Amino acid sequence: MLRNLTIRDFVIVDRLELEFEAGFGALTGETGAGKSILLDALGLALGGRGEAAMVRQG
Repeated sequence: MLRNLTIRDFVIVDRLELEFEAGFGALTGETGAGKSILLDALGLALGGRGEAAMVRQG
């Protein structure tokens, strides 16, 4: 079970810390809110293939 997720310097995200509770979870938000970025970061953490464009510049 995923309990927490920390994302740093990924695409447009400087730093994000999330904690998850037991049970069902859903990602919601307006267009451009970063839902896909969160899923891409999770996929990378689980062994997915990364690209240089995913690393935040600066």
